[in-house]
Amino acid sequence: MAKVVELREMSPDQLEATLKETTEHFFRLRLQAQTERLDAPSELRKSRRLIARIKTIRNERERDAARANQPNQTSEQE
Repeated sequence: MAKVVELREMSPDQLEATLKETTEHFFRLRLQAQTERLDAPSELRKSRRLIARIKTIRNERERDAARANQPNQTSEQE
């Protein structure tokens, strides 16, 4: 499991690759959970939370980029 600090240090391409890999792993775990008994049911939760962390970091970066591209609204109002 990647820690938040490690995820934040990743480039956007690495983050997307990790997201894709984790999503595929989560899908396989869900299939296994439906068809047979899981060895470690906690893996479902861990994968789901890792996906959420990656998406949160990605959204934070997009929001920060959007803020950086916006002109300062307070100086225009004065």
